[in-house]
Amino acid sequence: MKIDSDRFRVREDHDVDLGDWPTRIKPYYDSDADYKKRLRASVDMLARYQQTLYASNSHAILLIFQAMDAAGKDGIIRHVLSGINPQGCQVVSFQHPTPSESRHDFLWRATRELPERGRIGVFNRSYYEEVLIARVHPEILRAQNIPDEPKRDSTIWRDRFQSIVDLEGHLQRNGTRIVKFYLHLSPEEQRKRFLDRIDDPTKNWKFTRADLEERQYWAEYMKAYEACLGATSTKEAPWHIVPADDKPNARLIVARIVLDLFKSLDLQYPKASPERIAELAAIRDQLVRP
Repeated sequence: MKIDSDRFRVREDHDVDLGDWPTRIKPYYDSDADYKKRLRASVDMLARYQQTLYASNSHAILLIFQAMDAAGKDGIIRHVLSGINPQGCQVVSFQHPTPSESRHDFLWRATRELPERGRIGVFNRSYYEEVLIARVHPEILRAQNIPDEPKRDSTIWRDRFQSIVDLEGHLQRNGTRIVKFYLHLSPEEQRKRFLDRIDDPTKNWKFTRADLEERQYWAEYMKAYEACLGATSTKEAPWHIVPADDKPNARLIVARIVLDLFKSLDLQYPKASPERIAELAAIRDQLVRP
């Protein structure tokens, strides 16, 4: 079954109601063996595209992943990008801001980690945390000592959405192509995965009491995500809402969306100039000469 990546895209300036978006859909694979075959084919194709991206040195790719805890971000990054040359890819996981980072504007720490042309950058969480967790937990925002507090309280989220759209538009104009993924997990599936992390000794390290505490804010997070996805999905930097209850299916969907992005760039290996071709011919003569 062919994956239509456009199915998961959030249209620009559209209100988002996550209740209208499924967390599980009919799988794009028939069996575990079929899933592995399909993923392997996608991974191999991504590896070839990456080589062309690096050689052309004209664009950078930025993949942004946001989700509730246990939605499978790490697994998707690990599986989908398993064939990528590490020299051409950088993965950044954003944790709670350090005191130094909090003294800068909310985009500062992420812009320092943007990928160079020719490389793939992956943000496991991102500057979007500043319109998600900071919205659900106002104490985080207050700790940033932003000036003009009365005005800030009435316009902060609209202003931050605009700052994000402006940044992503600037990056687009300068060769960075951005695709954003919200992994849409159901609370019931999250509960099952939390229990699995508790019951499996090899996964205990993945679970903390803070994960359980954040679960209590599920409704607030959904409202924050809806506002964020609707305000910041653009033609140039679209959001995709990926059903995440089925991990293999989510990986195949993400892989397809990334492949479609690469295909749209129509990247080519650099063509050698006549002077370069003559130089290579002369070098070849030297190498083949007895």
